[in-house]
Amino acid sequence: MKFKKILKYLLLLCLLIGLSLLYGFSLQRNTQKKIVDISVNFEAGDNNFLTHNMVNKLLIQNNETVKNKAKSILDLYSLENNILKNPYVEKAAVFYTVNGMLKTVVKQREPIARIVSKNSSYYIDKQGVKVPLSDVFSSRVLLISGVKKDEEIKEILPFIKVILKDDFFKKEIVGIHKSAENEFVFSVRSGDYKIDFGNLEDIVVKFKKLKAFYNTTYKNKTIQNYKTITVKYHNQVVCTK
Repeated sequence: MKFKKILKYLLLLCLLIGLSLLYGFSLQRNTQKKIVDISVNFEAGDNNFLTHNMVNKLLIQNNETVKNKAKSILDLYSLENNILKNPYVEKAAVFYTVNGMLKTVVKQREPIARIVSKNSSYYIDKQGVKVPLSDVFSSRVLLISGVKKDEEIKEILPFIKVILKDDFFKKEIVGIHKSAENEFVFSVRSGDYKIDFGNLEDIVVKFKKLKAFYNTTYKNKTIQNYKTITVKYHNQVVCTK
């Protein structure tokens, strides 16, 4: 009985050793496999700032392409970090496929507004991250002036998102100027008039008043008679000609 027990343990030990050797052999063989090709995919959405060639260049290590290199000498973490250094990249994942492909999936940052001033101009994305202008593509987004500090960007970010969620205002409002008194004035697509929005209090109520005013003046075609439309006062819309 005791002999059978010992034999059972020995067989189990031999099995474990065999599996370990087989696993080690497979692992070593897999790491020595070479990268047969590189695949770059972009997540759904606009990808105007980045090209496949740009991402391929970011995958280069020690001035050499990763194609035909053994898996064992590639550092996927470093490759991902190198791609993430590009200011137009929001997320990146680099991994191997079973058929020897080095696959890269990239999500580009999506600008929602452009901050303009005398000294600088740049985009911001939905997280408020600054994105530099590009020589490849110019994005048609809201133009924001009068914003100078990062704290001000965080302050107006929810305000911009409210505009972009509304199909009408997303098309109609083309520019926003922030005054020294922390009040906001809109430039619009449909005419030369300005919209004096006031401060960032009661945003939803003000937009409702403004949309109701648009609905009325668009029908009777009187909106072009005004130079300024003011919605900052409580429960009223004030217009000047």
